[in-house]
Amino acid sequence: MGTTWTVKLVVPKGADVADLERGIQAEVDRVVAQMSTYEKDSDLSRYNRAPAGTWQALPPEFFAVLDYALALAHDTGGAYDPTVGPLVNLWGFGPGTHEHKVPAQADIDAARARIGWQRIRLDREQRRALQPGDVYVDLSSIAKGFGTDQIARFLDRRGVENYLVDISGELRAHGARPDGSPWQVAIEKPGAAAGEVERADQVQRVLALQNRSIATSGDYRHVFEDAGRSYSHHIDPRTGWPVEHRIASVTTVAADCMQADAMGTTIMVLGPEAGLAFAERRGMAVLILLHEGGGFVERMTPAFAALLAAAAPGE
Repeated sequence: MGTTWTVKLVVPKGADVADLERGIQAEVDRVVAQMSTYEKDSDLSRYNRAPAGTWQALPPEFFAVLDYALALAHDTGGAYDPTVGPLVNLWGFGPGTHEHKVPAQADIDAARARIGWQRIRLDREQRRALQPGDVYVDLSSIAKGFGTDQIARFLDRRGVENYLVDISGELRAHGARPDGSPWQVAIEKPGAAAGEVERADQVQRVLALQNRSIATSGDYRHVFEDAGRSYSHHIDPRTGWPVEHRIASVTTVAADCMQADAMGTTIMVLGPEAGLAFAERRGMAVLILLHEGGGFVERMTPAFAALLAAAAPGE
């Protein structure tokens, strides 16, 4: 899926570390085999190539993620849309090597003609999905979060009580560190160079994460410039163009990492006002960083403010 994973854990007494690692890798491999656009033989790639009008049987994990993605698309009026893949690829942010340049409007219009979450139908009894024709599903905004959850569920089954799972910055924590202190997760300051978040001046906030998940989406990693203008990898499926607003990053804390992962993309597309309102209506813990002058300002939901208050000294 074009990224890496890391798991930190306190090994239970008598457990085989190598066996745990094999089990973790098996969970990762299962998600890749089902939902990766990078793998030509994945279940997702086969669905995307399937003939028009055919029903495709899906593995349970793939079906669950697609079901959730379509429900979120409905809930957001299409601001979040798992069929956005043709636009992601057109703008050069999909799998493989692409030329980063602004596409012609005619090409954007042609890609948009292939997009529409409403075109996909699900058969829950037989766990299959209709390929209506030329639909290209991209689950990159949600599959890594789901993979994080899958690893956590595996560790739970194996009796591991203390762990921190990280797939490409989508994290889920349980229990505590070996010394009993909570897992500490840094929220990166937008614009920080990759790999420098250990420096204090590259960190926006540090959260104690216990039995929760956290995910951050930003406008500062996957971008390109053309004629002095920056274009983000966050594509609005309703317009066909990368989003343009003041949001620098979105951080979401939730029980499940799949939900936290998808919420970042959702709010990046909705924009600061509509995105914050969307999260508040659902009781989500969300922190938005907005560009302002030469720095950033924070906007957060009441649920996120409550997390900070609960972790404050003396509370």
